[in-house]
Amino acid sequence: MTSAIEVRRFDTPDQMLDMKHHGHISIIKMADGTAGMHAIFEPGWTWEADEKPLLGCPDSCPMRHTGYCMSGNLVVRMLDTGVETRIRAGDFFEIPPGHDAYVDGSERVELVLFAPPEHEH
Repeated sequence: MTSAIEVRRFDTPDQMLDMKHHGHISIIKMADGTAGMHAIFEPGWTWEADEKPLLGCPDSCPMRHTGYCMSGNLVVRMLDTGVETRIRAGDFFEIPPGHDAYVDGSERVELVLFAPPEHEH
């Protein structure tokens, strides 16, 4: 374990998911495997049309998301129950796997997401 402080920036990500005109997700990984993601979803973005193909077309999003919404309105639907939850600017949230989502309205959705090292899942 090191006592050095590690600083990373989303403008130099380790990986980028490009959703063309509907946004992108910048992904950074820290030395311990912790990940941070900066997601920008433009009006009209849907998980089904814009992100699902980049993930190999699973039935629903297979990831757990813990994050903070900086702008916009994102509606997240749990596929097993059909329950929809609106996430708005200022919300801190946890979304379990098995969901899809879409941008509601004409404002860009901007999120910062956090994930623990993969070996801890």
